[in-house]
Amino acid sequence: MTADKAVAPHASRRTFAIISHPDAGKTTLTERLLLAGGAIRAAGDVKARGERRRARSDWMDIEQKRGISVTSSVMTFERDGITFNLLDTPGHSDFSEDTYRTLSAVDAAVMVIDAAKGIETQTRKLFEVCRLRDIPIVTFINKVDREGVDPLTLLDDISSGLALDLAPQTWPIGLGTDFRGLIDITGKRAILPEERGGRAAKIVAFKDASELSTTGIEPHILTPTLESLELAEGVLPKFNLQAFREGHLSPVYFGSALKEFGVAELLQALADFAPPPTTRPANVRKVSAEEKPVTGFVFKVQANMDPQHRDRVAFIRLCSGKFKRGMKLFHVRENRLVTIAAPIFFFAQERETADEALPGDIIGIPNHGMLRVGDTLTEGETIRFEGIPNFAPEILRRVHLDDPMKAKQLGRALQDMAEEGVTQVFRPLIGSQAIVGVVGPLQLDVLASRMDKEYGVPIRYEPAPFVTARWIASDDKGQIDKFLDSNKSSVAEDRDGALVFLARNAWTLDQAKQDWPSLKFADTRERG
Repeated sequence: MTADKAVAPHASRRTFAIISHPDAGKTTLTERLLLAGGAIRAAGDVKARGERRRARSDWMDIEQKRGISVTSSVMTFERDGITFNLLDTPGHSDFSEDTYRTLSAVDAAVMVIDAAKGIETQTRKLFEVCRLRDIPIVTFINKVDREGVDPLTLLDDISSGLALDLAPQTWPIGLGTDFRGLIDITGKRAILPEERGGRAAKIVAFKDASELSTTGIEPHILTPTLESLELAEGVLPKFNLQAFREGHLSPVYFGSALKEFGVAELLQALADFAPPPTTRPANVRKVSAEEKPVTGFVFKVQANMDPQHRDRVAFIRLCSGKFKRGMKLFHVRENRLVTIAAPIFFFAQERETADEALPGDIIGIPNHGMLRVGDTLTEGETIRFEGIPNFAPEILRRVHLDDPMKAKQLGRALQDMAEEGVTQVFRPLIGSQAIVGVVGPLQLDVLASRMDKEYGVPIRYEPAPFVTARWIASDDKGQIDKFLDSNKSSVAEDRDGALVFLARNAWTLDQAKQDWPSLKFADTRERG
C-alpha cells in the first residue's frame, strides 16, 4: 500500500449519539444495536469476560424505576474491524444539557423517530443542535410494526419540517398489523419475519422488487408498497456521501427495534457512511485527528457509577494522537501535568482497562474532582476545546437540609452534582443557603433521589425568590462593582466563582439590561 493511500488507525472509529423524543424507542434501539454488533447475546445481557451481565444503558436506580434515561451512557463494541463508540443520550427535554454536551463529543448521530408521531419537539431541538455542529444524521423510523403514518407522508413531513433532504435506504412492506417486513433498496433484498408478527429471519434476494409476489405477501399489502416505493425513488434524492457528511442529506432506515427489523442495516450504514474522527475546533486553532500529540476534552463527569467505591469518572473524547496508559498529560485549566494511570473503556456502568486509545475513542479517567466538564488535556500545548456551555437555568430552588450535622456532606454532594451537570449551584453573596438551578423539574427529582441514595443526605426544596439567572460580564470592572453595590442581594457566585445575577422576574432582568448597558447578562457560559 502506498503512503498516500495508507489508512490511519483511527479511520476504523465511529463515534455516534442516539437522539430522539422520549418514548421513540431509543433505549430499545441501543440494546438491539449492541446485539447486532455482537456485544451481547440477548438484549440486556453483556458478553464480557465469559460472564452474563446486565447491559442496560439505563443503569441508575431512578432510570430503571421511571423507565426513562436521565444521563448519557457510553458503550464501546467492535464489528467487522470497526470500533463503535455509542453514546446513548436522555430523550427528555429536562436533561437536554447532558445531551448537548454529549453531542460535542460525537462525529455522527442517529435520529430515532416514531412512525406514528413523526417529528416531535425534542427531536427538532436536538436536530438543530446537530445542525449547528455540522453533525451528519442517519434517520431511523421506528415502530413500523405498529399503526403509523404513511411512509411518503412521513418523509415529506420530516423533510419539510427540518429542511433536510432524505434518501430512503429501506422501505416497510405494510405498517402495523399489515407489516410483513422490509425492502433493502440498495441491497435488492427483502427482510421477512419468521412468522407473521415475528422477528426478522428470512432474506430474499431479488433483481426486481416485483419478484416479491412469490414470497406469499398478500397482494393488497405488497402492491401499494411497491407503488409508494416507486414514487419515493422517483421524487426523493439518491444517497450522496458528501451531502450526508456535510449535514444536508440523511439516509433513512425504517424498522422495528423491538422486532430487530432494520437494526443490522442501520449499523452497517454507520460503518459505511458515518465519518471517522476528523478535526475539532479549539480556542486558538483546529486540531486534526491526524496529529501525533494526544489531545482530548472532558464532556461528562459521572460520580458514583460504583456507589460502593464512591468513584468519580471523567469521560474524555480523544481528538488526536495515540493514547497509552500511564501517559503524563497537561491539564490546561490547572496548568500542570497529570499521570493517567488507570484509564478505562465503558460498557454502560461496566468497564475494563484501556491500555491504548485512538482519536474518536471515549475513555474514562477516575479522579477525585480534578477533572471537570470542559477541561482539555494535551501533551503540552495550551489550547482549549470549545462548544461545551452551561445554560441559564429555568427553575431555581433553595435546598433545605433537615439534619444540620450533614451540612458538610451536602456541600460536597452539591459540588459533585454541579460538576456532573446534574444541577447548577449558586452561592448568594448575602446569605448561606445554596440555590440550585435546573432546566426542568425532573432534574430536581433526580437530584433529590441521588442525594439520598448515593450520599445519604435527604433534601427538600423551598421556593427561591428568583426565576432565572444570567452571568454578569464586562470589560469595565468599575461598572461591575457599582452593579454589585446596588444589587448585592440578587447576586451569587457559581461553582467557579463567576458572578451571576438572579432575576426575580422577567421585568427585573429587562430593567437591569436597560439600566446597565455596559454589562453583559449572558444566558450561556463556556465551560472549561
